[in-house]
Amino acid sequence: MEYKLLSDELLVKLLLVGDEGAFEEIYRRYFSKLLRTAQFKIQSKEIAEELLQDLFISLWEKRDKGIIENLEAYLNTSLKYLIINHIKRQILQERFMEYAANKTESSVTVDESIAFNELSTAIEKSIEKLPDKTRQIFTLNRLEYKSVKEISEQLSIPERTVEYHITQGIRTLRVHLKEFMILECLILCMAL
Repeated sequence: MEYKLLSDELLVKLLLVGDEGAFEEIYRRYFSKLLRTAQFKIQSKEIAEELLQDLFISLWEKRDKGIIENLEAYLNTSLKYLIINHIKRQILQERFMEYAANKTESSVTVDESIAFNELSTAIEKSIEKLPDKTRQIFTLNRLEYKSVKEISEQLSIPERTVEYHITQGIRTLRVHLKEFMILECLILCMAL
């Protein structure tokens, strides 16, 4: 089937029944445009690509919901909310980092020290629970600060595979560390 000749409406109908070719055509048709938009808004190609991976994974996982009337509008709106959520998290992290930088070592409370140690332990345990390949790629990217391209070359795998494993690692950690993120927010709010 010549997917590139199909309209968005027909691609959405095929997507709803799990047609991978339709999904790939949607990805091919919209990825570059959405990437430019995301990059312009957040000024980081790596984060923009990560957000788009989340967007397309979500599109595939929620394909059976049948709520897409206008594909381009749906993708743009989804991207907008992903960007907004990313910016909110970034602002929260920056505020926390400012707070942490302004606190002197002597002013760190016992509770904060315990919370930090518990968070560190929880992060380590969550990383250990990741599947082997995801853990390896996640560690190279987030702990050794290697780029997607460097990891791809080092492991002789496609960049998209690297991006997939990084995204899966982040998602898993978010789920496992949700309670600690709430604690972090509470500590930040108490400091303000």
